[in-house]
Amino acid sequence: MEYVQLSGLCELPDISCFGKFKSIVVVEEEVSELRQNQISKWLVDSGCLYMMAWGVEASSWDTSVDLANIAQFENAEIPDESLVLTTWHDDELLFEVFEFSKFSAFHRYHELNPIIVHLSSINKESEFRSVYNAT
Repeated sequence: MEYVQLSGLCELPDISCFGKFKSIVVVEEEVSELRQNQISKWLVDSGCLYMMAWGVEASSWDTSVDLANIAQFENAEIPDESLVLTTWHDDELLFEVFEFSKFSAFHRYHELNPIIVHLSSINKESEFRSVYNAT
């Protein structure tokens, strides 16, 4: 499991080195629509094939990532092996989303490495690693 913290308008790091991945987007701070679209495009362009959103306005991430996936293929049909699956988890505890990621979030065509993308000015890497590993 990898952890990436995004604070404010920081530069989006290169995460393509992780290969195809599933991301748990933990949104603990308000994110503008423009920034959300930038992050969604970054996720898809970097190799995200399964995105689970939790936190502030979690359901809006489903649409944002879906639109980034559609744009990636210039509105043509998305090949099954490139389709990004998306879920949002408004009414769940974060450890339940971690559990979902480990035991239910799979892609038909690819083995996916897990990445927690944490949108917050407070680093919680050790806490999230501990909870993720305990599920």
